Amino acid sequence: MNDFLLVLTNLPDSAAAQRLAQHIIESRAAACVNQLPPCTSTYRWQDKIETVSEVPLLIKTSSIAYPRLEALIRAAHPYELPEIIAVPLSAGLPDYLDWVSQETHLCKE
Repeated sequence: MNDFLLVLTNLPDSAAAQRLAQHIIESRAAACVNQLPPCTSTYRWQDKIETVSEVPLLIKTSSIAYPRLEALIRAAHPYELPEIIAVPLSAGLPDYLDWVSQETHLCKE
């Protein structure tokens, strides 16, 4: 059985988020990417508190495709240190998870 992940990342604007989402799907590194509305993020970076608008992406992928997805995000992301968080899925609709597996099958390396 394949393991599945929900991967989160944030982009600085909608255009960058859409470009990355398109690239992820074209590369079969994930089955689906949801681009959410902009949100406000507050964090400490280089000893300074920052508050910025960001566009979250929710990425559905398989564990086998994760290394490729991570490499793709790191290469295409405009941030020096992009947020890439993978949350394992403990359950899901079997037919949906089969679809995720099929869409990411080319990522077996």
